[in-house]
Amino acid sequence: MSSFLFNLAALVVVIAGIKACTAVLVPFLLSAFFAVLMSPILFWLRRKGLPDWFSIVFLVALFIVVETGLGALLGTSVAQFSRELPVYQERLGTIYNGITSFAKKLGFTDVELSVLKELDLSRVMGIVASTLKSMGVLITNTFVIILTLVFMLLEAGGMVYKLEALNLLGIRKTDELRPIMDGINRFFAIKSFTSFLTGLLIWISLLIQGVDFPALWGVCAFALNFIPTIGSIIAAAPAVLLSLVKLGFGNCIVTLSIYVIINIAVGNILEPRLMGQGVGLSPLVIFLSMAFWGWVLGPVGMFLSVPITMSIKIAMAVHHRTEWLAILLGTNSEAAALLSRAGKENDR
Repeated sequence: MSSFLFNLAALVVVIAGIKACTAVLVPFLLSAFFAVLMSPILFWLRRKGLPDWFSIVFLVALFIVVETGLGALLGTSVAQFSRELPVYQERLGTIYNGITSFAKKLGFTDVELSVLKELDLSRVMGIVASTLKSMGVLITNTFVIILTLVFMLLEAGGMVYKLEALNLLGIRKTDELRPIMDGINRFFAIKSFTSFLTGLLIWISLLIQGVDFPALWGVCAFALNFIPTIGSIIAAAPAVLLSLVKLGFGNCIVTLSIYVIINIAVGNILEPRLMGQGVGLSPLVIFLSMAFWGWVLGPVGMFLSVPITMSIKIAMAVHHRTEWLAILLGTNSEAAALLSRAGKENDR
């Protein structure tokens, strides 16, 4: 019992230290996130015979171009959205008043309708605007992020040689490190591809439909797709409400259908086929990780919550002593598949 309390106290101290160092940790974690995304490209360029210095310069230049483009897009779109926000809120307020008036005609009392005050759609649009502004945190501290990214890519490029050197020395810990590194790289590579595909399809579909700021909602769909289930709902809300305000109820249903179809096709059909078993997270774990890392690291923590938790799960799954924790963090379908495999082995 005393050991448990000591470990719990140490965990509290560590969390308090992380929260106190948020200003330093956020650029570092963002750099680590981008470095993991770029490392497969770095290794691919190395296999093509290109020197590491050229590959790193190319990747950093590509990162600067993409970040500059996203910064310009987000800055312009968010500014325009903020200017139009009072109009959107006024129209949503009219819709909300119409709903409450209709409910009163059906016999609902003011006390019963008090719940609807928490669902005021005009307030939702205000939250969306403030959230979009906070996304600017992801593209701040550019110099620190780029500098850290360069050193991380240099370290990633030499990690293969370090692992081989450790093997020559007879140190077998590399047998545990390789599956962890391969699992994390594979997860991020596939997740980046499916997120990009989701964002691209959302952007094209909303552009064809005529919803305002389709590129902005495409970028939001790409970023929030790293948060399974919950991220898709958050990404869809502003576009669906905007479609309701500007295009009417019928087009609102069409916009909602677009999000549902694309997320089912990519998230529930394509992604599991590419990922395979053992790379999912329980919806409760996703929600709790968003709340926890958002509290510790702010808005960036919510964005990085699932990548951080997924990396922890992959690392736990490699070790026999912590494999049970990886199972608890995973989905119910993964546990059912594990039981099914165990049953088949017992039948043999």
